[in-house]
Amino acid sequence: MKKLFAEFFGTFWLVFGGCGSAIFAAGFPELGIGFVGVALAFGLTVLTMAFAVGHISGGHFNPAVSIGLWAGGKFEAKDLIGYILAQVIGAIAAAGALYLIVSGKSGFETVGGFASNGYDALSPDGYSMMSALVVEVILTAFFLIVILGSTNVRAPKGFAPIAIGLALTLIHLISIPITNTSVNPARSLSQALFADGAYLSQVWLFWVAPIVGAIIGGIIHKTLFEKE
Repeated sequence: MKKLFAEFFGTFWLVFGGCGSAIFAAGFPELGIGFVGVALAFGLTVLTMAFAVGHISGGHFNPAVSIGLWAGGKFEAKDLIGYILAQVIGAIAAAGALYLIVSGKSGFETVGGFASNGYDALSPDGYSMMSALVVEVILTAFFLIVILGSTNVRAPKGFAPIAIGLALTLIHLISIPITNTSVNPARSLSQALFADGAYLSQVWLFWVAPIVGAIIGGIIHKTLFEKE
């Protein structure tokens, strides 16, 4: 049960910190943090919670990561459902908290896109479904390679959260204009549930692509890099 609570709180922090920075701080007049700030915020959420609770649950905070670690031989299938449920519930709870906060602003009328992920007309810069699919698969695959490599017994001890957090920052720097960056199905679902527009109808891609990419990354590491 401790592991599930760790995944709940870790995913809550990821969504609250990452999406919260996008909603409240990215476009603040003259002082906004922009894409770079949002990318850094997402990386920091994973870095901080990986240090805080990674020793309890492994610090997945992402259904695709859990599935990718299973594909890479580092996670048991029997634990997948519990982890994924904890992650999804944590993400939705965070999105609900963000909604309560943003709806309390003076003159509030709509949450708009609510830091949701999308393609075509819902892409921040108009990228197609194919572009979204390709970038999410590639980035999630590399994310898993970084995770599996940095946590390997042969890797320097104690630095994995830093590598993983920086990898997530880089991932966001690349893909915020394309899809608003998912690589995390729980994060995509939670925001789409509250957003205005057709974001919920596109969530399927942000489950399929990250999971496929994570499996590819897990298999690559297991096949090519696991053994001497």
